[in-house]
Amino acid sequence: MEEFVGLERGVAMFGGLVVGTTALTALINDWQATGLDNNVTKLMLGLMVVGCVLVVLTAFHALGAPSV
Repeated sequence: MEEFVGLERGVAMFGGLVVGTTALTALINDWQATGLDNNVTKLMLGLMVVGCVLVVLTAFHALGAPSV
């Protein structure tokens, strides 16, 4: 299983970049919206962007994760 570590990191990094970019674009487009439903949507999109940034940082070993 250790031979797939680089592939898994690459897939995680690519997925994090794609999902993070999409969520950030949606957040920017919905920024002026008002109402409770829209505010909850903005909060969820913001949390998704933060999660994707954490995934990309982890894939680059920027958070101090041990290398396999």
